[in-house]
Amino acid sequence: MTDIKSIGVLGAGAWGTALALTAARAGNSVVLWGRDATAIAEMRSRRVNSRYLPSITFDEDLEATTDIARALSSDLVLLVTPAQTTRAMCTLLGDHKFGQKSLLLCAKGIERSTGKLPSQTVSELLPGATVGMLSGPSFADDVARGLPTAVTIGAEDLETAAHFSEAMASPSFRPYASDDLIGVQVGGALKNVLAIACGAVVGRKLGASALAALTARGFAELTRLGAAMGGRRETMTGLSGLGDLVLTCSSPQSRNFSFGIKLGQGTQARDLIASGTKLAEGAYSARIAVELGERLGLDLPICKTVAAMIDKDVSVDEALSELMARPLRSE
Repeated sequence: MTDIKSIGVLGAGAWGTALALTAARAGNSVVLWGRDATAIAEMRSRRVNSRYLPSITFDEDLEATTDIARALSSDLVLLVTPAQTTRAMCTLLGDHKFGQKSLLLCAKGIERSTGKLPSQTVSELLPGATVGMLSGPSFADDVARGLPTAVTIGAEDLETAAHFSEAMASPSFRPYASDDLIGVQVGGALKNVLAIACGAVVGRKLGASALAALTARGFAELTRLGAAMGGRRETMTGLSGLGDLVLTCSSPQSRNFSFGIKLGQGTQARDLIASGTKLAEGAYSARIAVELGERLGLDLPICKTVAAMIDKDVSVDEALSELMARPLRSE
């Protein structure tokens, strides 16, 4: 397997910029690609991404560009655009003859039109690519600052996962390799949905006991769906499952948790969507997660609750009342 010495990062938002800085700290030659020419010019001249990471100045040596071909010439490409754009981005990469290059997916979600995980979309459109997934408890601001962070990098085989992990590892960023590519993706996608539910509980001021119960029962849903889709249960208890869930369900830094808080405070989902702000990924994944559960014969009541709040503007009180009225059962 060829040594990785150069990394291209597609997506110059907060997470893409943070991972570009991380890749540079790991000793790689890094090219960060983005569509916004103004933002790219600022990164070149002022060494800052003022829109997404305003308080962080880049000390690392990285190149920012609007030329995607420049980023695609790297040994490893990180796809850090939103999960719902994976299909469009794969089409773009195909147009640039991506071929058998290595692609590390870094955005969590489930394609809402098909129910496919990101790696499955890549396999469909870029069948020759070597694919991995980076997931785990990590906030862009923390990673960009070089604060200690541990994540999982999954691939279909352990050798590939370890190869990608070694390329991204630095003193403050520790990737653990896994050959459970499906499990790593399911954990990262479903925790976004569950974080919205937990945020709604906090926004409605229903107390720490309710939050703890919802987090625990949400983890049970995550584990059931992950296992049914082919993931391993031990993956769900690791960084990309339980670890990510705990972080995302407890901090306003999470876009999904903050989205849920606003729902709990009485703002309707349609108003949050109409505001034009970037929508939390869990809002896209909730309904398709429920549909996947139904296909697999699983009941995912918390995911159903989130989907109802988003798709039908069901109030938090009504949604939680329905949850609490479910028949008693053994745990």
